[in-house]
Amino acid sequence: MTADDDGNGRWPAAARDYRVVLLTITSGAVNAVSFLALGKVFSSVITGNLVLLGVAATTHSAPEALHAGLGIAGYAAGVLVGAPLAARRSHQAGTWPASVTATLAAELVVLAGFCIGWGLSGGSPHDGGQVALLIVAAAAMGMQSAAVRRLGQMSSTYLTSTLLGVLAGLATRTRPEGLGRSLGALAAVVVGALAGGILAKSAYAWLPVAVLLPLGVVVAGSMKASRRATRARGR
Repeated sequence: MTADDDGNGRWPAAARDYRVVLLTITSGAVNAVSFLALGKVFSSVITGNLVLLGVAATTHSAPEALHAGLGIAGYAAGVLVGAPLAARRSHQAGTWPASVTATLAAELVVLAGFCIGWGLSGGSPHDGGQVALLIVAAAAMGMQSAAVRRLGQMSSTYLTSTLLGVLAGLATRTRPEGLGRSLGALAAVVVGALAGGILAKSAYAWLPVAVLLPLGVVVAGSMKASRRATRARGR
């Protein structure tokens, strides 16, 4: 029995919530880079991109409309790829299905490609390179959104409903489910955005640390727990 499973291959909610918070750091970093270096749009805050698309239409700004539209399209593509992968049934029961790990592992590969492209651009992508990196970043966030949605009513990429739950609980003096996870995610997205913003502007070569490390820890930890659960079932 480990901190990641209860001896029967089931993850406790605390382990799941801890990893969702870690994923939110990656999402904050990727969104910060998207906004600062990829056309002032977001990679997962699609409501914001829809607003920017409308604003671009009123100001007749083709570049703004293009970036907002591509951010939405890339995210949609990521969801369309990630949702079927995350929805696959597996023998692993509990709060963290193996299909979620598989989807996040695929996202890790996509983000590794993003980081390679970022490095080749010298941290200052332009024209076609900027467009390509935006699409890849948004697609990765779409995959992560689909993976975390498989876990239940929670998110690591868009946090408006998370904040709503915390504030509604405060106003009604009720403790919302997953309060610790919600508060952790809200703090983590700021930390991730701060790290991503600083590295994108001042130390571009180190950006992969903020983007890949939290996600990599989640994937490695969940794969390790899955192997332990498999061995436990075989006894």
